[in-house]
Amino acid sequence: MTSATLSIRSSDQTTTDGEVLVLAAHTRSGGSGLVVLGASDEVATAVAASLEAIGFGGKKDEFVRLPAPAGLTAASIAVVGLGTASPDDDTLRYAAGVAGRRTTAKDAVVISFGQESADQLVAVAEGAGLGSYDYTDYRGTGADPADGSPAEAAEPVGEEAGSATSSPRARSISIVSALDSETAASALERALASVDAVALVRDLVNIPALDLYPSVYADRVQELAAGLPLDVTVWDEQELVAEGFGGIAGVGQGSTRPPRLVKVAYSPAGAAKHIALVGKGITFDTGGLSLKPPVSMIGMKYDMAGSATVLAAVLAAARLSLPVRITAWLCLAENMPSGTAIRPGDVLTIKGGRTVEVLNTDAEGRLVLADGLVAASAEQPDAIVDVATLTGAAVVALGNRYVAAMGDEALVDDVLGAAKQAGESFWPMPLPAELRPLLASDIADIANVKPGNTAAGMLVAGVFLQEFVGKREDGGTIPWAHLDIAGPAQNKDGGYGYTVKGPTGVTVRTLLRLAESFSRA
Repeated sequence: MTSATLSIRSSDQTTTDGEVLVLAAHTRSGGSGLVVLGASDEVATAVAASLEAIGFGGKKDEFVRLPAPAGLTAASIAVVGLGTASPDDDTLRYAAGVAGRRTTAKDAVVISFGQESADQLVAVAEGAGLGSYDYTDYRGTGADPADGSPAEAAEPVGEEAGSATSSPRARSISIVSALDSETAASALERALASVDAVALVRDLVNIPALDLYPSVYADRVQELAAGLPLDVTVWDEQELVAEGFGGIAGVGQGSTRPPRLVKVAYSPAGAAKHIALVGKGITFDTGGLSLKPPVSMIGMKYDMAGSATVLAAVLAAARLSLPVRITAWLCLAENMPSGTAIRPGDVLTIKGGRTVEVLNTDAEGRLVLADGLVAASAEQPDAIVDVATLTGAAVVALGNRYVAAMGDEALVDDVLGAAKQAGESFWPMPLPAELRPLLASDIADIANVKPGNTAAGMLVAGVFLQEFVGKREDGGTIPWAHLDIAGPAQNKDGGYGYTVKGPTGVTVRTLLRLAESFSRA
């Protein structure tokens, strides 16, 4: 993996000359002076005095390094601002993320925030691990700035290597905890499963589309599932056509690298509930014959983030042995223009027989998801959640940090609750019935867009997907939630908290929390 190695250190274990001790600070209630957490009274007093001398205010995102005070054995001190005198789990996770992101790979880091509960320890470990992420697989043979020696060339991925690979962990971060060893170890394992799941999404999304395309991706899924209680089924292009998956097959037919559908099933004995997760996996999106402008095409390797998210969630659930059945459906295709590509005006037959008139080939994600929703519905799960970088309209509506959630009201409420527990930003959106007529087709059951319409594009996409959610055996619709992650899936700006620049892995931790809540239902 490409995040730091995390470990727990007992509160009576001292730091060494080569380690950086990271503490947290906030302004005292009432605004007079600083409170430094995670150190002895003597060290905290000395550090607070140094911080006040340089104008450190204890605000969120503040980070400073200081010489170690007299009497403390450490290479240096680093202090992170909490921004509040009453830090909760989210605050601690965020601050630990700043520490993981702002310290360097050469630092042996010890984080001491004075956390007291297992939940707080999980939050700090998650933040530190997520913030320490770095992707180096494609660094070339330039000189290493540390010693001037040539760096080792990145190992090729794709056909040459047989799979997408990740760099080994190179950093170490210890977290000081006063909890008993068994409780601390359990908390760390929970945090590591979360960190590794998010890092996997970031790794997969970072890989260029030249090296990660549907068949390689499917092979990688099988490698990742090996050794876990998971069953993996892969449909190739011939099987997709033969079994009526017209959305995935149609979108992928313009590429020389054919599409795939991958099912990853986790079915623990005794599980009472079943969640289906459906992920959009467009490994590169040119827009097809409805070609994107050059600037808009940059970053379209990110268009498979939804599929990576649902994959990571089911892998983590299996690793944690959660007592809930989870099935992930990865709808994988490369959307390319060619003589074999679908054209505006073509009609595709989705799994189950419903027909779609394709009026814009750049609205392809909803076509592959339609197949996945129908396939997921056939197994009669208790809930379906799809995840997709689906619309630019979601970015216009909610910006780059909020996930849009829409669908069945009760399930959306459950998702929002899970997101709050995970510390991720979600926002509910409606699916107005009056938008459905916009998708009327003259020749097919439904059109994939309303050409020329610029209003409520995110919601129109959700209304389209809703048409492919199946019925329960009692006649009711299967509870379904659609998560549009187009904005927060990629951080194009500087890092903040535990969020690094580039792919974020957003929604993975929310899905894990949701799965945990279903396991208790």
